[in-house]
Amino acid sequence: MRTRVTQIVLLTACITLSSFALLAYGEITAKDAEKYLGKTETVCGQVASARHAVMSKGQPTFLNLDEPYPNQIFTVVIWGSEGDKFPEPPDKLYRGKTVCVTGKITSFQGKPQIVVKDPKQIVVKQ
Repeated sequence: MRTRVTQIVLLTACITLSSFALLAYGEITAKDAEKYLGKTETVCGQVASARHAVMSKGQPTFLNLDEPYPNQIFTVVIWGSEGDKFPEPPDKLYRGKTVCVTGKITSFQGKPQIVVKDPKQIVVKQ
């Protein structure tokens, strides 16, 4: 009987650990994003700097992950026309937080980025 209970506990633990591994699969770091240009991926990192460029064409908000501007290694771009979809300005909402953003990885001036069109593309990690 004890052996059976032990087997069930071990099986449950293995299933639980496998589930966590599957959840983590597909998340990449900001540093590794450039390896996935043209692909839709989930990139995770800490928002090291955030800026709403009000005077720039399209009034974009830039969230730079892991390294602040001008040494950014990955940027999340939210155009001004999409800003109203967020509960508060994205530069304030995500500043300093660890986030995961899902979308197609493109490149701008040699730096990887994802352009966000929907707040659901960004998840704050706890």
